Formats: sequence, C-alpha cells, structure tokens
Amino acid sequence: MPTFVPGIVLRDRYRILDLVGQGGGGAVYRAEDLRLPGRVTAVKAIVPDPSATDDIMRETQAQFQREASTLARLDHPALPKVSDYYAIDGVDFLVMDFVAGPDLRQLVDEARASGEPLDEQMVLGWASQLLDALAYMHAQDPPVVHRDIKPANIKLTEAGRIKLVDFGLVKTLDPSDPRTLTVARGVGSLPYTPLEQYAGDTGHTGVRADIYGVGATLYHLLTGHPPATAQERFLMPNALQRPSRINPEISPRVEQAVLRAMALHPDRRPVSVDDLRELLFGSAPLRTDPDVLPAASAWRQAVWDNLGLVAMVLMLLLLAVLATWRATAGDGDAGTPTPPAVSGGAGPSATPKRPGGAQARSWRPAPGRRRSNRVATRGRPRAPQGEARRRRPAGSRPGPRRC
Repeated sequence: MPTFVPGIVLRDRYRILDLVGQGGGGAVYRAEDLRLPGRVTAVKAIVPDPSATDDIMRETQAQFQREASTLARLDHPALPKVSDYYAIDGVDFLVMDFVAGPDLRQLVDEARASGEPLDEQMVLGWASQLLDALAYMHAQDPPVVHRDIKPANIKLTEAGRIKLVDFGLVKTLDPSDPRTLTVARGVGSLPYTPLEQYAGDTGHTGVRADIYGVGATLYHLLTGHPPATAQERFLMPNALQRPSRINPEISPRVEQAVLRAMALHPDRRPVSVDDLRELLFGSAPLRTDPDVLPAASAWRQAVWDNLGLVAMVLMLLLLAVLATWRATAGDGDAGTPTPPAVSGGAGPSATPKRPGGAQARSWRPAPGRRRSNRVATRGRPRAPQGEARRRRPAGSRPGPRRC
C-alpha cells in the first residue's frame, strides 16, 4: 500500500497534512485544498486486492467510478459532502469534507473508563440523526448501503451533530474466487457486521445490513461493550448478552428494539429504517424475538430480572423446612416415657396411690444404695427394701401390690 508523507501534493490540489486512519483496504488522510484556501478535506485512498486479475482490477475501478458518482450526488446534513474522485496508478481516491471532532468510539471508551454509561436519551438523539441519514441513503435509486456502521465511523461535531463517515465502497466481484472473499471480510467490522455480509454479493447485502449495524452500534454505546459477533452467535446461540444485564438503566423498549435490529436472519429484522425508528420511539408493545435470545437464555434472564423475588421464595421455603423439622423432632420427644413426679397433690402429676390409700414408694433407689441393672430399670418401680423381689417376665408391667 502506498503511503503519503505530509507535504506531498496529490493531483496538484490536495496537500497531505497527516494520516487520520489506516486499514487493510486503504487509508484516510487530512489534506488542504490548494484551490480553495482554508478548506480542509479528507482524502481516502482505496487500494485494490494485489492478487486480483487484470479483469477484476478493471471491474473494480469501474465500480468505484459508479459508486463515487452516486456518493457525490448525496446531500444530507449527517453526511460529509463528496467533492472529487480520481485514480492514480491503480489507487482510487475519494475526496470529501473533513469532519473535525471525536468519534463515538472515543466517547464510549471515555464513559466506560469513568465508570458511567452514556446517557440513554443522548444516545437516542444520535440514533435519530443516524436513522435520518440512512433513510435518505436507502431512498436513493439504487439504494446506497453504507455496510460499515460502527461507533468509530460516526463523528460528533462541535454543534452536537453527527456525521456518518468512511463509506465502504469495495465489494466482491468474483465470489467464486476464494481470494476475493478476503476483500468481502475487509468490508465491515466483526461486531457490527451481519452474517450475510461475509458472503459478499451472494449474501444479498441490502438495507437490513445497515439496520444490523445500527443495532450493534447502539448496543455498544448503551453498554460500553461491543456485542458478540454474528459468527459467535451462530455457533453459540447464547453468546449475546442482554444489554440490561450490563447496564440496568437501559429501558425495556430500547433494549427490545436493539435486539430486534440485531437478529441473525435478515427477515427477522425491521424491514426498513422507518420500522426501526418506530420500534425505538413508538408506543406499540414489543415482544422478545427468539432468534435473538433463545428460550433458555430468556428463562435465565427472567430469573435474573426477578432475583430478589426468587431469593425471598427460597428463604421462605427454607424456613418452612426448618419449622417442619422442629415440629417433627418435638413430636418424637413427646412420645418418650417420663418418670412420674413425686408429689402429694392431685392431678396428672400426682404419684399413683396404693390400694387402700397407701402411697407408692418412689422408684428411685435409696441414697447410698447401689441399683441393680437387672432389676432396676428406668420407668419401673423398684421393690421396697426388705421385701422379697419377684421376677417378672420381660416386658410385663407391675400390678398393684398386695398387702
């Protein structure tokens, strides 16, 4: 890839000031327009695949001319104005307005570092401007699809307006050639790219690819974390976390709209940008799409959302088990025979009387006297001292003593 150092003049008009960004498919430079003093432009150099055949190279340049001409006709406040395009030594150049200011990726990283997520209403304000720009692009004939919507490609001006930059122009022209698939993978960034975009033109990339990019971008801005890629979600259906698990301040409606926009299959996403706007800002009730959150994940999310109630139910269940166990243990103790109390009073605790009115002697042995293990057993009255002891069959109970 050719590099241009500061001071080089391209096409006798654009003096390179510095390098803004560089990737696998090209680079973007900040340049001064020598014909219009004081005007600063962004010059994007698009380098074709070096392994492409001559026929593919010619088709690529012809396609660039067509798409650059279409972009030059676009005129919207949220889009930088394309003012020139040309080619030098096989490298295509696109000249557009330079947009100063930070991009949304920088803002979300700063918010994450501070420990505070971006305000939802502020993010929705940016989303409304972004949807306006996409609605304008998709209404062109033929529709203009950005195909690389992400926080780093959305700039914020000093006036608080956003600008959608870095149009992805390179497309796969020969899907049967494995070498061209590398070009297709270079279009878009993994966390924000839908599955159909990996297949190039055979994937029928359309306006719903941009809708997926908007949903993934909002996911990142609201949570501070980029979402799981479409490839990861295809292999692991539960890879995508619900945004409210990361940022509980996200409203349920916005969360559902974001997840609907990120459905893996294009047919399950909103049909148009206007439909996505209705999901975000409308009042009609929304439902969870099982294509985004599988049933198992939705069940776990329901438990998580009601974690306090679940903990309370478990605590009450534990208390009920303990109360049942203690009641059972008390019933067992009540069934154990207890020795009669020595008392002369009436009532259940009174010692039983002998026939004839004589009171029965206590079963406890006399002090200092040793109890026989054979005869004296707990709960069995012991024969009085000096009286012959008679053996009774095991298990029999003593009858009334004869006088």
